Amino acid sequence: MNIDFTYQNPTRIHFGKSAMQYLPEELALYGKNVLLLYGRNSIKASGLYDAVMSDLQKAGKKVVELAGIKSNPTYAQVLQGAQLVREHQVDLILAVGGGSVIDCAKGISASAYCKQDPWTLYWEQQAPLANPVVPIGTILTMTGTASEMNGGSVITNDDKKLKLGRVFPLETMAPKFSILNPEFTYTVPKYQMISGIFDIFSHLMEQYFGGNDDCVSDYLLEGDMLALISAARAALKDPHDYEARSNIMWCATMGLNKILAVSKEQDWEVHMIEHQLGAYTDCAHGIGLAIISVPYYRAIYKYGLHRFVRYAKNIWHVNPEGKSDEQVALEGIDCLSKFIQELGIPQTLREVGATEEMLPLIAESTIKGGGYHVVTTEEVLEILKACF
Repeated sequence: MNIDFTYQNPTRIHFGKSAMQYLPEELALYGKNVLLLYGRNSIKASGLYDAVMSDLQKAGKKVVELAGIKSNPTYAQVLQGAQLVREHQVDLILAVGGGSVIDCAKGISASAYCKQDPWTLYWEQQAPLANPVVPIGTILTMTGTASEMNGGSVITNDDKKLKLGRVFPLETMAPKFSILNPEFTYTVPKYQMISGIFDIFSHLMEQYFGGNDDCVSDYLLEGDMLALISAARAALKDPHDYEARSNIMWCATMGLNKILAVSKEQDWEVHMIEHQLGAYTDCAHGIGLAIISVPYYRAIYKYGLHRFVRYAKNIWHVNPEGKSDEQVALEGIDCLSKFIQELGIPQTLREVGATEEMLPLIAESTIKGGGYHVVTTEEVLEILKACF
C-alpha cells in the first residue's frame, strides 16, 4: 500500500427485498419538485413505475418526467434534463434504471446551472465542478456500472462522435441514496444481463492490471472476480436465483465505488477503446468490452507478465506445472475468452455493427493510456482488427 489515499463514500445503500420501504423517508429529506428519470417501458411493465409514483404522490411531490434515456445516454438528453431542472426548480433527481440512467442523472445535475458549455467544460476539459448541483437518488434495475455508488458519468456526444467519461467528486455527485433490490433485475433481458456482468468483470480487471501490484486491493479484487464468476454461472442457469442476482448486484457496487482501487494504479484502456466503439455503433457497453478485452490483453500481457501469471493461477486455476510464465499467462487469457463464450457474448465487432471503415476512426479518436504499457494509435488499430 505505497500510494497514499483518502477515502469516503457518502452514498447510503438500502439493499435487499425490503429496500423500497426506505424510499418515503429518503424523499422526505428533499423539496417538493422531483425529476423522475428512466429508460423506456420496462419499469412500467414490471410495475415499478406505479410503486415509485405512489410513494412520490404520498410524499406530496410534484413530479416531472424524462423517459427514454438510451443505453448510451446522449448529451442532447443531458441538456433536455438540465432545462427541465431549471424550469421546474427541481430539488431531487430520482433515477430509476441502470447505470445509463444514473450516469445521465449526474450529467443533468452537473449541467443544469453551468454557465458555460457543460460538455466542453466537464467532459472534454475535465474541469472541477464550479456550479451548484442537484441531489440524486437512485433505484437500481440493472447491475454493471456501480453508478449507484460512484461519481462517474459517461455521456455520448452524437454530433462530435465522442463518448467520454467523467468521474465527479464523490462528495458532490455520488447519489445521496440508492435502493438495491436484486428482484428488480429479474426482468432485464439476458443480453443486458450478460452485458452488465462483463462490465463488472472489466471494471475489476482494469483495476487489477494497472501496475503497483500485490497490495491489499489486489486480493479484494480477486475475491470479487471469483464471486462474480460463480454468481454469473448460477444466474445463467436460473435468472430468478435471488442469491446469484444479489451477489452480482453487490459485486458490481463494490467493484467500482473506489474501495477496491485504493493505493492502486489502474489501466482503463479497454474502456477507452470501447467508449469510441460505442460512439460509432451504440453497442451495449459490456458487450463491446468483452469483444475488445481478449485481444487487448494478448497485446500487452508481456509488459505485466507476473500479474497475468497470478491472474491465471488465482482466478482461472491454471496449473503452472511444466509451463513457462508466458504459457501460463496466455492460458489465463484463453480462460477469459472461454468465459466470455460461456456467457453467450458475441465474439466480433462486426456482430455489434462496426464496419471496417470505422476502425481507423475509432483508433484515432480513442484516448490513449494504459497500465503496464501505453498503447499507440497503431496498436489500438491492430487490436480492433484482431477482434473485427
